[in-house]
Amino acid sequence: MSGDEPSDLIRSVSRALRVLEEVAQSDRPLTVKVIARRCGLNLSTSYHLVRTLCYEGYLLRLPSGDYLPGPQVAERFHEMLGALGRPPNARAVLGHLAASTGHTAYLARLTEGRLVVAEVAEGLYSPWLEDLQAGLEAAPHATALGKALLVALPPAERRAILEESGLRRFTSRTPATADDVEKELYGLRPGQVVEEHGQYREEVACAAITVPVPTGGDGDCLWTLGISTLGLEIPPWAPSVLREAARDLGGKDP
Repeated sequence: MSGDEPSDLIRSVSRALRVLEEVAQSDRPLTVKVIARRCGLNLSTSYHLVRTLCYEGYLLRLPSGDYLPGPQVAERFHEMLGALGRPPNARAVLGHLAASTGHTAYLARLTEGRLVVAEVAEGLYSPWLEDLQAGLEAAPHATALGKALLVALPPAERRAILEESGLRRFTSRTPATADDVEKELYGLRPGQVVEEHGQYREEVACAAITVPVPTGGDGDCLWTLGISTLGLEIPPWAPSVLREAARDLGGKDP
């Protein structure tokens, strides 16, 4: 949840979403009693909500009486990724980048001021980053993916996104204020490779580049393409490889 509670909040919808989130975040199926306790709901309300969510396909009831996320959750996830409008060659470009370097490759974009990861190709020489997976939001102030896009934005828009993000501290190196981020980005130009060293995860570094991708209309859509590496050093070959991948993704020099 984000922002202030709306005056016309529909409580039953809010409770249903809370139930769905609790089941989805669990590492095992849950009974209705457990769901009720974790969500702070009475048992009868929980039964009504669970039955409705099952009917709509958002929960699945096992023969044991426990509940799992249903198939409609996956459907909405794939629709959300499709709505991001990924470049048609995104999967091929990221797959080649990860296979040729051994490092995990990421593709992301800003959507209504939020940095959303759209595609990931895992590499053997990068750590598993559970928060940088397709469909998840990432921190624009602490990731190279976000910083590369921030460089390309007008100052007022960049400032608004930074303030809205909350500037969460992930490590001792994470920028604490919007001014700290502005100092890092000072002098950088759109299309330059941007790096971060241990700001998002301890002992992990990332490099990224902004990619303008033609939309078929009057302008381009800005994406960001990056890699991660274990340790605080970015490989010396990373900038040239990222620029080459950006050319492949955008069909022109970034």
